[in-house]
Amino acid sequence: MRNVILFLHSSLDGFVEGPNGAMDIGWVSYNEELEKHAREILSTVDTVLWGRGTYQMMENYWTSVPSNPEASEYEIEHAKWIEETSKVVFSTTLEKAEWNNTRLIKENIEEEIKNIKKQPGKDIIILGSPRFAHYLMELDLIDVIKITISPVIIGSGLPLFKGSENKRNLSLVENKTFNSGVIGLTYNIVKS
Repeated sequence: MRNVILFLHSSLDGFVEGPNGAMDIGWVSYNEELEKHAREILSTVDTVLWGRGTYQMMENYWTSVPSNPEASEYEIEHAKWIEETSKVVFSTTLEKAEWNNTRLIKENIEEEIKNIKKQPGKDIIILGSPRFAHYLMELDLIDVIKITISPVIIGSGLPLFKGSENKRNLSLVENKTFNSGVIGLTYNIVKS
């Protein structure tokens, strides 16, 4: 069965967004090392899961990259990858999802994700979408957590783990230290 992987960037004090919302991630120590790390992670997946807000933000940004003369080689490569990758957006309010290879699911989220996990293919990734990830974590649908922790304290924002009343045991699979001071961690969620 395919794994659902959560991949997020976090501050040292555990926030995935700054106090100004989803676009407040300028504190992430993103550089060539993290680009390479992200490329390695994305090479193991063929499906991306998003909530509505992240989907709309990603579609707006990544579809504009190929025509942007200032886009880096990495950004252009990632834009091509995301264009071709299977995308599933979960929303009760979105009317349509027209980005290439995108499917909109409006109900039965738990059942739909369990069905996607049973299909053949590579693993599945939640790329951003922290609020959606919080919801899926409560449903016990996330199997692996991959986080990069930037060496910065931002003081407030959206926490990586929010409102969870259920204890989860984690098993450390990998840890990496980058020259920038970023730490990359991979944990399997131990299922009861």
